[in-house]
Amino acid sequence: MQTWDVVTDFISIGSGGGGMVGALAARAHGLDSMVLEKREVIGGSTAKSGGVMWIPNNPLMGPAGVHDSYEDAMAYFDDVVGDVGPASSYERRHAFVTHGPQMVSFLQQEGVRFVRCEGWSDYYPDAKGGCVRGRSIEGRLWNGKVLGPWLDKVQHGNMWDRTHLAAYAGEIATLQNQDRSLRNRLIAARARARTKLALRRGRLPVTTGWSFIGQMLFRAIQRDIPAWTDSPLRDLVVEGDRVAGVVVEREGRDVRVRARKGVLFAAGGFAHNLEMRTKYLDPMAVTDYSMANPGDTGEVIELAIRCGAAIDLIDEAVWTPTSVVDGTPLGDWNRQRPGTIIVAADGQRFCNEANSYVEVVKAMLDRNRVTRAVPSWLIFDDGFRRRNVAPGIIPAQSSAGSAMYQAENLDDLAELCDIDPEGLRAQVDRFNQNARVGRDPEFGKGENAYNRYLGDPKVKPNNCLAPIEAPPFYAAPLYPGDVGTCGGILTDEHARVLNTAGEVMEGLYATGNCTASVMGRKYLGAGASIANSSVFGYVAARHASGAGEPQQG
Repeated sequence: MQTWDVVTDFISIGSGGGGMVGALAARAHGLDSMVLEKREVIGGSTAKSGGVMWIPNNPLMGPAGVHDSYEDAMAYFDDVVGDVGPASSYERRHAFVTHGPQMVSFLQQEGVRFVRCEGWSDYYPDAKGGCVRGRSIEGRLWNGKVLGPWLDKVQHGNMWDRTHLAAYAGEIATLQNQDRSLRNRLIAARARARTKLALRRGRLPVTTGWSFIGQMLFRAIQRDIPAWTDSPLRDLVVEGDRVAGVVVEREGRDVRVRARKGVLFAAGGFAHNLEMRTKYLDPMAVTDYSMANPGDTGEVIELAIRCGAAIDLIDEAVWTPTSVVDGTPLGDWNRQRPGTIIVAADGQRFCNEANSYVEVVKAMLDRNRVTRAVPSWLIFDDGFRRRNVAPGIIPAQSSAGSAMYQAENLDDLAELCDIDPEGLRAQVDRFNQNARVGRDPEFGKGENAYNRYLGDPKVKPNNCLAPIEAPPFYAAPLYPGDVGTCGGILTDEHARVLNTAGEVMEGLYATGNCTASVMGRKYLGAGASIANSSVFGYVAARHASGAGEPQQG
């Protein structure tokens, strides 16, 4: 006979998007729920990030005049993701596409407010079913002070910590080019004005992932959903063939918590676990250049494996080309702009630099199997440097060993960076000839809506292309960084964990970056990982409560 310290119905292990959505949905469907977080703050990588969700056919699209449908979303999955096995089966895609819009509607009913990321197109906009105006949404500007004492328990958002600006993730491309057009200047001025106005009124203007998590935490508090911090998971409790609860450490002792309906693993990936990175990732991506939250350490995946769970796609991450400044990894926002290229040690380009960050790193790792491409090199000239000030990414001054190298000509720059000088010279000459007329016959930079969304609106005819010709010349090393790993526990269309024999592990659900993603080996649009986590957190809660299936649409 098991003895329990606490009894509830549904437990979320992890307090990011999937964990919080799961707890709220379970309570809305009549279950007692709770959230257990190992860190001292709520929100995980979701709160730290832009907090964007890629949700096809979401309820904000129709009123904005953006057409979408179940059929288009499924066609997009088929065309881009293809057949990668059970993690992205037809059943799991169907579940994601059907439950996604309903999850957003549910959160809206709970009082969570969203805005569309207008123009942030799908990452493969020209694929079948692709959406040029975008399927991504994020949390609306919100007054964090309504959380009261809980405010200090929420992971800060990167946007606020770096800029102290209440800007939306969907405004990042504009802010990066705020001096390049009147429209961009107006949007930047609006972000500054909303920040000043809120602070003047005694509010804390919260946006991005900070807003999404903060809004959900506020609703959880209103609904008396316990959220324990500093409570790491130690073990699962199994009765017969069913997971019955968990053991967590709380205030220095083990606490046994029963889950009558289900346990949801929503604890993120293993981005900061060197042993797991070494075991599962590409050898050239082992070094931890991750921007995931500090709690992304993989213990939940390891526990699931010990308990017999199947794993899949565990060598995948949400890759992003990364600069390292003073030992800190920072995502690079310069590669999409006109006047830059990325080359390997042979001096040659190997990808469309303005494509999805995931695709660029995949190309980097593939190229490294042929010639040295880790690090790769972002090449640009003084004209680019003067047009594009990127504090913290391209420092004003630097020397060998820092984030940027400088030389008066390409040959000297190549020597500093151990790049083949003839290869680099030939590549830049070839690139410049085409860039002057707005063409990139090698890789098609600037030819799709996603590329153009991130380009410079002042540059014509292709806002992603400009020649590299004004000395001095610069090179910044780029490494295969990530914002989290995204492979792991294999689940079915109800988010139930499957064992190595393909059987359901009763009472155990999983979602998010601790699982093998429904997106397979692709990243379909801005906020794909948070969407995957949140939708299957919602799916898990509905299944645990016995709720019926939603209608297709």
